[in-house]
Order: sequence, then C-alpha cells, then structure tokens
Amino acid sequence: MNIGFNDAVAMSPASTMKLVTTYAALDLLGPSFRWRTEVFTTSALHDDVLEGDLVIRGGGDPKLVVENLWSLVQRIRAYGVREIRGDVVLDRSAFEPLPHDPGQFDGEPLRPYNTGPDPLLLNFKTLTFGFVPDPDSRTVRVLVAPPVAGLRWPALLNGADGTCSDWRAQLQADFSNPLEPVFRGTFPISCGEREWNVSVFDHATYFGAVFRALWEGASGIWSGQMKDGITPQGARSIAVNYSPPLAEVIRDVNKFSNNVMARQIFLTLGSEVAGRPASNDQSAWVIKDWLARRSIPMPELVLENGSGLSRAERATAAGMARLLVAAFDGPLMPEFMGSLPLVNIDGLTRARSAAAGSAHVKSGSLVDVRSEAGYVRTVHGRRYVLVVFVNHQRAADAQPFLNFILDWLYLNG
Repeated sequence: MNIGFNDAVAMSPASTMKLVTTYAALDLLGPSFRWRTEVFTTSALHDDVLEGDLVIRGGGDPKLVVENLWSLVQRIRAYGVREIRGDVVLDRSAFEPLPHDPGQFDGEPLRPYNTGPDPLLLNFKTLTFGFVPDPDSRTVRVLVAPPVAGLRWPALLNGADGTCSDWRAQLQADFSNPLEPVFRGTFPISCGEREWNVSVFDHATYFGAVFRALWEGASGIWSGQMKDGITPQGARSIAVNYSPPLAEVIRDVNKFSNNVMARQIFLTLGSEVAGRPASNDQSAWVIKDWLARRSIPMPELVLENGSGLSRAERATAAGMARLLVAAFDGPLMPEFMGSLPLVNIDGLTRARSAAAGSAHVKSGSLVDVRSEAGYVRTVHGRRYVLVVFVNHQRAADAQPFLNFILDWLYLNG
C-alpha cells in the first residue's frame, strides 16, 4: 500500500526536520561519535601555579552540563593547578560566529528552547530559579542553580493570596542586568514550589561565570580575565570531557524535540565533514551532498538550521518518506528508530492512540504547522512509513486528524 496526497509539495516539516539531521549524523559521524571539550595550558606549571593561560576548547557538545564542567575542574586541580595567573581563554572556533536573536522566532527570548548554538554550549545557558513558599511567614525563598560567579538575587519575596494562574507574570521579573535579576512583584502562596528556567546570558559570559564559581568552589585561585581566543600551537592538553555517544544524544533530540541540540549536531556535521569553522550553509551542503551520494532524492529540501525551528525550512512528504525507508533498510536502523518517540510510551505526550507501543513517530508543531513522521507496525504485523505535513493557519485544528490517520493505519494497514 502506497498512498500519497500532495506528497510532492514542499512544506514546512517543523520538528520532523530533525530526522534528516540526526540520520545524516548517524551515517556520516557514526553512532559512537563523541564530542570533545578539552583543556590546555600555555605554559609550564611551577609548583601549583600556572603563569600562563588556561584554554578551554569547545567541540560543540550538545549535552555539556554543569556536572561535566565540574568534573573538568576537578581534573585540572588533580593535574596540580591551584592558581591561574593568566587568563581563561574560551576557544569557540569550531563554529562561525552566528548572529542569534532569541526572541525573533516567537517573541519568547527567555525560553531555553530559543537558545542558539555554540561550541561551548553549557547547560543550554540556563538559570533555574526555584520558588519555595512558607505559608506561615508568607514569604517565598528564592533558590538559583547552577552557581554563577557575581550573581546577586533577592533571597526572599513576599507571598500573595489568590490562585496560581500566571505566576511568572505576577513576579514582574526584570532580567535586563543578568547578574542582578529583580522581582518587583509577588509569588502566589497557593502555587507551592515552582521552578522557572530562563536563558538570559550570552554564551561566553555564562560559561566563564559558571567556570569561575566552580573553580573557586574547588579552592582554586584565578586572578585573570575570561576572553575568547584560539588554542595556540604547542599548548599542552591536560583534561578532556567526552560527550555521550551520538546514538544516545539523538534520543534526546528526537524524543524530546530539543532544538538547540539538533542545531549543535547540524553544525557539527559542517565542522567534522567539511572543516572548521562550521556555518549553517556549510552544514546544509554536507547533508545535501550526503543525500545525493546515498541516492535519497530530496531535491526540494531547504535547510536553515536543521532543527525545524524555522520559517524557511522545507521538505516534501515523499522526500521524507524516502529518507525513512532508506534508514529502515540500512545498518543503522536500530539506533535511528530507537531515537524516535514510541507512541504513548516515551517522548513528548500526545493523545492516547490505538497504536500505543507499536509506532515510532516524531511529531512537529509551529503556529501554522502540524506534522508527524515515522514508522507504524500494524495489528497485522506489517510495517509502514507514515509522513503527514499540514501547513495552514488553522493547522492546530488538524491534530485530531493526524491522530485518526495514525490509528487508521495501525488498525487497517
């Protein structure tokens, strides 16, 4: 059975575009590929003092979190460095500098999903504010993670009566100075404990401030500055953090539709295959060249950042289906299929489906787009590729239809 309707029309695929990026990465880089974040010294160590600079070179790790940076700090201390008298140099040369406006896409600049890519992306440069109300004193304690050097915030807020509706707006937060956030409002006691994840720093400032906090927390001394630069010839490698393998990373990308991780992988294809520094155009060329060599026709494909969080990206349902068929027929099928959400079992939640546990389907949504693409094993034991793109100003109303198509194929295919 092969049914198509408007399947040759180029449309926005929303987050199903991540399937193109992640399968290309699996095939070109290999499922065991790991990103490196490496630390270098530029001078000899005298006793426990580094007179020169400490260089941290990023490779674009999509999953570099604070625990990894803490581990790097411990390795630097174990190497014997107690005091850094030079600067801490951030080598972010793996990617070209990419202008990024976090509010351009949907007017939500504080949301971590709008964070742009960076060779030293750390923790999605997220601050987590925790609000813990005390009904007796009618105050609210404010907690912040991770540790950020120089960050000052109000430790207590006034609690308020009323329902817990738009509690973020009620806080009247001001992040114009990221190191001194202000909350001019109140927090509803009825909300109980809540967390608010925000992205307010630029990449270099966030990385440098978290590193300083962790370094000083490990009894290290650093009298210099944080600056951007390039790893000099002859620098000595003293510590390396390896990411989880690519096959594990793409599970987070596809099951939870992580945009910035997808963009990190997209740019890594450019840096690893075509050479550093990577750009969006370079990475798009790498994927299109790979499709041609793998004889997967997608001539209509338009790639901007490889995540689907784009108004420019385009694909056809037929082209996406050809890619899914090629992936299923290839040796990397287990790793790729395992990265897709298993309907009603894991990944992002969706309406209860008759195909629960029998379909690996990635969904996508933008204001005017609904999409899904993946594999369905029917009640009759047959396997089908399913791709549906809806591009319309009322696309949100089409979600029940997408659910119906999935169930119909599962029961009748």
